[in-house]
Amino acid sequence: MVIELLKLAPTGEQAAMLDATMRACNAASARVAEVAFEQRTANKIFLQKIVYADLRAEFGLSAQMAVRAIAKACEAYKRDKKIEPVFRPDGAVQYDQRMLTWKGRDAVSILTLSGRIIVPVVYQGRWTQVPGTVVRGQADLIVRDSKWYLAVVIDVPEPPGGGEPDGWLGVDLGVVNLATDSDGTAHCGMAVRAVRRRNLDLRRRLQAKGTKSAKRLLKKRRRKEARYARDVNHCISKALVRTAKDTGRGIKLEDLSGIRERMTVKKAQRSDLHSWAFHQLRQFVGYKAVIAGVPVVLVDPRNTSRQCAECGHIDKRNRPTRDDFLCLRCGHAGPADHNAARNIARRAAVMQPNAA
Repeated sequence: MVIELLKLAPTGEQAAMLDATMRACNAASARVAEVAFEQRTANKIFLQKIVYADLRAEFGLSAQMAVRAIAKACEAYKRDKKIEPVFRPDGAVQYDQRMLTWKGRDAVSILTLSGRIIVPVVYQGRWTQVPGTVVRGQADLIVRDSKWYLAVVIDVPEPPGGGEPDGWLGVDLGVVNLATDSDGTAHCGMAVRAVRRRNLDLRRRLQAKGTKSAKRLLKKRRRKEARYARDVNHCISKALVRTAKDTGRGIKLEDLSGIRERMTVKKAQRSDLHSWAFHQLRQFVGYKAVIAGVPVVLVDPRNTSRQCAECGHIDKRNRPTRDDFLCLRCGHAGPADHNAARNIARRAAVMQPNAA
């Protein structure tokens, strides 16, 4: 299962209809979020009884559009019930099978406020052309820089399983080294950190300047850093999956869910922590591994950086510096990330990751 971004080519009139529909759906979701926050509930059935008729009358939504707007607001409110969710006017809108149907692989019928329109698909992605793939009915309608896209989920046939792997390739994720495997191969993150810090400094200077040319440059450069980091994560995930497949092993990754809430760092390190795209890297490894027939499991990361990979001794003092490991019991020494990756390779699985 992979997510593909398909590019649409609506006419000017169709683009205006899609824009009006998107704005109405997000405004409706904002109204539902306001009611949900006042009532302190994320129950879709309860909220539907209160707001359904008003949404259809005020925003001109169809029946299913109103239902999807309510569901979107409920899902957002569930994530954090201490704040009222806010939706951008051009935020993504979820379409299900009742609102979107495919007309072959090169066109799609999309429901708008003014009725259905058939929009050509000019970029069909890589996976839609692969034999055996199936595009699921549900999709997200997205607009970026006046260009329209559909984010679709595609079921990719998995190769036949080969039973238990011959071993496991442990992968330690980090900020300085984005990924280090148990074979000792490290994928350095210094270039990514340098790009992020340079861009952060440039953004600060341009925002402080505030001129029209500075704003144009800010607009031109937006998402450039994210595209670079995404490309790096693709390269790393390809290398990890290739290594595991060539040696007949599976991959073990750390389960880092909620790490940003658990960790406290110095002010100077906050930007590094919060721009750390470990979840994206895990997703890329997950779906590439599924396609390659490589099993992936998540393990508990607790004490992997403090435990000796030779004798199992756990002590905070085993790691005198960020880069070095020195066991106080047996004297084993080496790169700290490599030692952690070896521990990860031997850990029992805690859960299976979602490849999507």
